[in-house]
Parts: sequence; C-alpha cells; structure tokens
Amino acid sequence: MINNKRIFQLLLSGFFLLIISCGTKRSIEHKPNKDDFVIGSVPKMKVSDSLIFKGENSLRKNIYGQWELVASGSPMDLGNTIADLSVELVQKQEALFFDKIEELVPSKFSRYFLRKFLSWYTRKMYMYVKEEYKDEIYGISPYLSDTYDYLADKYQRSLYLHAAHDIGHAMKDLALVGCSSFAVWGENTPDGKLLIARNLDFYIGDEFAKEKIITFVNPEHGYKFMSVSWAGFVGVMSGMNEKGLTVTINAGKSDIPKIAKNPISLVAREIVQYASTINEAIAIAKEQEVFVSESIMVGSAIDNRAVLIEISPDNFGVFEVENSSELICSNHFQSEAYKEDENNMQTMKESHSKYRYDRMVELLNKEVQITPGLAVDILRNKKGLDDKNIGLGNEKALNQLIAHHGVVFQPDKKMVWVSANPYQLGAFVAFQLDSVFNNLQNRTSTFSISDKLIAKDSFVDTQSFRDYENYKIMKTEVQHAIKNEKKISPDELNKFIKLNPNSWEVYYLVGEYLYQQKYYSAALNEFNIALTKEISTIPHKEKAEEYIKKIKRKLNDS
Repeated sequence: MINNKRIFQLLLSGFFLLIISCGTKRSIEHKPNKDDFVIGSVPKMKVSDSLIFKGENSLRKNIYGQWELVASGSPMDLGNTIADLSVELVQKQEALFFDKIEELVPSKFSRYFLRKFLSWYTRKMYMYVKEEYKDEIYGISPYLSDTYDYLADKYQRSLYLHAAHDIGHAMKDLALVGCSSFAVWGENTPDGKLLIARNLDFYIGDEFAKEKIITFVNPEHGYKFMSVSWAGFVGVMSGMNEKGLTVTINAGKSDIPKIAKNPISLVAREIVQYASTINEAIAIAKEQEVFVSESIMVGSAIDNRAVLIEISPDNFGVFEVENSSELICSNHFQSEAYKEDENNMQTMKESHSKYRYDRMVELLNKEVQITPGLAVDILRNKKGLDDKNIGLGNEKALNQLIAHHGVVFQPDKKMVWVSANPYQLGAFVAFQLDSVFNNLQNRTSTFSISDKLIAKDSFVDTQSFRDYENYKIMKTEVQHAIKNEKKISPDELNKFIKLNPNSWEVYYLVGEYLYQQKYYSAALNEFNIALTKEISTIPHKEKAEEYIKKIKRKLNDS
C-alpha cells in the first residue's frame, strides 16, 4: 500500500515534472493576448555580474548576497523585464525544481503516470488566474530553459510553477511549509506602531534558497510594492506596498483539493498591489477561488493593526484579536468560521503548529516591547517551550533551520528587514520603501540602509552550526542507505548521532536502519531514546511506538 508520504511525493514530483502536459486542449492552447508584445524590446546593459540595467529597471547584488530587482511597466513588459534581467537565475531556479523529480520519483513509469494525472488535475487553473498576472507570467516564459521544452510549453510551465507553494502543502498529512509569524502594536512596541515578523519555511533545498530576490515593483496599475521570493516568480509570499500594507502567508490544512484553482501567492499579490487598508484586503480575498487553505496575515499602517484572513476552498474567515495588540499565526486557523473544522482541529492536535504558536506567545511575553532587533531574535530562536533544547532542525522550533527567508516589517515607516543566507541566520538587511522608489534611475549602489542593519546570528560561526550542516549531509546518506538497503558502519552511525544528539530524528533514523539490518535489540534502544526527545508530530511519535511494538514481537518470537 502506498502511504500518504509516498502519495505526496508522487503528486509533488508529478507537478514539478510537469503537471503540464496540460489536461484539456483548451488549457494547452490558452495564451494571453500577445499581438502587440515584443520580447526584449528594451535592451539590457550588463555592467558586471552583479549589476545589470534595462532601461529604468535594474538588478544588483548587494554584499550580503541578496539580489535587488527593480521592475516597472505593463504586465507583459513587467514580466519581460523581471526575466530578462535575471535570466540565469530564472533558469537556475527552474532546474532546481525539476531536479527534485529524480530524487522524489526515480521511476520513469511513475513520472509518466503522474504527469498525466496532474495534467488533468490542473486543467482549469488558467481560468482562475487574473489576466494581468497571466500576462506577466507570459512575459517571463520565453526566458525559461529550452531543456524542459519536451515536457511542456514554456508559458504553461511558468504558469503552473506558480502553484508550487500550494502543491507543497495541499496533500494531506504532509507539507513543505511550516511558517511562523506575529504582529505587535500599541503598548507592545516602543512607538505604538505596528511591527510584523515572519519566517517563510518553504523548503525545496538549500540551493533553492541561496539566490533570494527582493523585488521592487512599479506596476502599471495599483500601488508600488516590494516582495521577497525567487527568480521568475510574480506571486507574493512576503510583501509590503507604498501605503504600508503588508501580506505574509502561512499554510493551513484542508482536504486534498479536487482541482487546481488560483494559487495563494497570486491572491497575496493582488492584495498587496491593490489594497491600502484591511477592509480593502478582505474584499479582494473574498472574491478569490483557491484550492488550498491559507492564513494571510495582513498588516496596515493606516489601520495600525493586523488581522488574519483565513481562506480555503470551501470556507472563509477573518480573525481579529480583541482587547489585545498582539496577533500570532502558525499553521492552524483561529477564526470562528473554522472552530468546528475537522482538518483544523486535527492540525492543532497532531502537528507542530500549536507548539510553535505557544512558543511565540512565550517569547513575546518575555519582552515588554518588541523592536525589530528583538523580533529577529524571536525568528531565530532554535529552542522549544521553556527554552528546552529540542535538537537542531526540529519542526517545533520557530527556527527550523530551513527558512527561505525571514522578514520584519515596520509599515508606518515603510521599513523592511530581509534575512541574508543562511536561512534567517544571516544579517537582516534594511530597506526603506519610499527611499527605494524615489531613487531608482541609474542607481549603481545597493538600496539597503547600512546603519539599520541587524547583524548576523553569531551561531553561524560556531561548531554547533557546522555540525548541523554536516548532520544534514549525513541524514541524506542514512536515508539513502535505508531506502537502498546499503551498509553503514557503526562508527558512521555514532558520528551521525553526535552531530545532533538532542534531535529525536537522528535516533529514529538510526533505529530504522538497524531494524532493516535486523539488529533488533540495538534498534529498540534507538527508538526508545527517540521517544525521550521532543518528537515534532503525533504521527511521527506513533510510528516510533509502532516500530517498538514490532521489535518486541520479533524478540519474543526468537
């Protein structure tokens, strides 16, 4: 029997693989109106590998390794500018998506089957995406790699890759995302103004997160805005507009959707582009048809507060705190609309969402008022409740050491801090939105503000961090050995444990390996140790207990 994890891997791989032999003839043939569009009509000027101009637009790399991209114009021109300036990055990110295919589903037959299934599954997605975003995506599509043309048309690939976040958490019991965010204002900040912080724990791999792009967009219609994501992506995961309205998205849990509709990141994009207040954001969200569940935290300088818009295929709710100036969000819903929702109740009971929520409450309550620096400290926190050492990379930690980025917003000041690599441990680099949009033309230096920088986490320079990075490498090797029934020496297993001794997962994996090799007594010991650690979810704990029961039966029968 194929378990839920295998189903998820197959579906996700099929999506990356391309979904995109696209279901119906109509979806395959659908293209935006492009009669008046000329690819590359404005030439680009490459000053260096880290500075490129294209008319009034530009791409530059700052000393912290972040790309700063400035783009403006009509939707197709905007997409064309974004992709032309960052073509090497666009193709790199595309390859990283598709490289996941071989890792997750090595079978050619399985990939073929899933491609056909997901072609059908996503056949109507184009009907739900706003026309201007399809135009923008079309402007990007010519710059995708020719390597994958045998899989699908470039426009179709570009369109469907915008649903990666949604596919990543749509499958029941699994997710590529486990984000944490909070907002404080009033008595909880020194000036009484709104402050928002978030970790985006969307994990495709370390390489995928290396080339962060901070995009400053001046669209033909709507408000100027900034967002943090990756090359070739027009959706918004974390963003703020010129009115001081912010959006951040956190995955929720729902049934496996029956058909793909509008990706959440494009809903967030529409909000940040067209809303200036919370009520305007809610009105935009209510009009959307989505295919996954999501909490959208919306903060507003005008309203000086934040709310959660909780949206799913069959439900909609808004959560506002009463008699409080602190709003916390992990991966479960809080509004009245989801009070009796079975998926939501299961998430709170079995996942790590409620634990992270409680940890944010605990850390926020330790401080009288939250500054940007203290907000960053909270985002970087690696421990569990009561400061318990729960092992590095534990999903119950706010800092799971997988984040694509961390962000802090001060909407009233139009200030944003964006983390540099690795994870959210690098320096948080400061930008002021008004300053950026008032100084765009012929700017050769970074848009960041050096005297507002929040320094990197000293943990990066420790042996513990180096051990964790080696642990991740060895974890992959151990998992590969288990999957392929390869041998690992006892010395290597001991080394593996010593690299992350407080993690439940290291003992669980060693137990799995020893069980496979029929060293039952040794495996029993490892699983028992795993149960003494902080296991991230109830299902993982139950699997460890199940192994213990099976081992005891085998030992009693021998």
